[in-house]
Amino acid sequence: MAEGSDHRVLVAGDTLVDVMADDGDSDGSDSPNGSNDSEGSEAPDGFTGIDGDGRTDGGSTLTPSMGLDGRFGGSGANVAVALARIGVAPLFWTRLAEDAFGDFLGGVLADSDIPGDFLVRDPVAKTTLAIVTHDAGGEPTFEFYREGTADTRMQPGTIPDDVLEDVSWVHLTGVTLSVEPSRTATLDLAERANDRGCTVSLDPNARPKMWASDEEFGAVVRGALGHVDVLKATPGDLAVAGFDDAEPEALAQAVCEHGPDTALLTLGDDGALVYGTERSPLAGVTRHPGYEADAVDTTGAGDGFLAGAIAAIVHGVADPKRVLALANAVGAVTTTRRGSVTALTGVGPVRELCGDVPWA
Repeated sequence: MAEGSDHRVLVAGDTLVDVMADDGDSDGSDSPNGSNDSEGSEAPDGFTGIDGDGRTDGGSTLTPSMGLDGRFGGSGANVAVALARIGVAPLFWTRLAEDAFGDFLGGVLADSDIPGDFLVRDPVAKTTLAIVTHDAGGEPTFEFYREGTADTRMQPGTIPDDVLEDVSWVHLTGVTLSVEPSRTATLDLAERANDRGCTVSLDPNARPKMWASDEEFGAVVRGALGHVDVLKATPGDLAVAGFDDAEPEALAQAVCEHGPDTALLTLGDDGALVYGTERSPLAGVTRHPGYEADAVDTTGAGDGFLAGAIAAIVHGVADPKRVLALANAVGAVTTTRRGSVTALTGVGPVRELCGDVPWA
């Protein structure tokens, strides 16, 4: 991935373990192995068998007990790893616990060629856990264990100003806006990045169980939009934030009235759309129907979509239809195996869906 390791993108956000029931179908085809390139080199994305109380056997290996799978996850982390695995390795700022889960997460990031510069280790806090269940179509629901966990304790000022001078894009997630001190740290980064001319993107990633109320979520997200250039969301995210327009185009336009000049909306089976104001390089309204995929797990589809969009835009793709095609292709690939990023084995599967990939 040397050609994509110029680190023009900085991602900041949460890193956690997705815990899901072992469906008894683990023959190795959905074992937690991703890879860093299309040649098939392996990077461990998970582990099978978590002890019922989270204990280890004295080392960093988790012991089998309950038939649960642990997978790499987190909205910010998924975007960072997806970018790296399609050949656009970013800088990533997160906070990892010094526990067995934190070691596992750090290992996945390292194996995905994520630099360690801003992977802060927390000697006190534990790792956030998300208990994930899926419906018949692979759609996930989440229950979070994250009170006082490492990725809720990100500190303002961790990213120096000179780093922001060297990157062109900073991506943020609403997950770290949900609680202090990570909320203040995220808003501080957004403001400083915006002041230095970086393109700032935000995925509000509505998770009502992380917030005191929907009203708090809406107020914080709306307040952040003044520092945001590109918003990626679902209509559901925006409904929780108080944007209640029925049509996707109207939703996107309403969001852009609060600060962003570009809105990317993922629409499930209806694909995706991008709306850009006159200030946006993707001006107007453009839709793309998406790609058919044998979906197994949609947990990381939106994060993969966003990684594809960021990669396209920072590499000069100015045709909104092409940006959506690349983004939808990455999102579709992520759904074909269990785990948020397990299916991303390089840019090859993306190219098979949408043809030429301009950065690889």
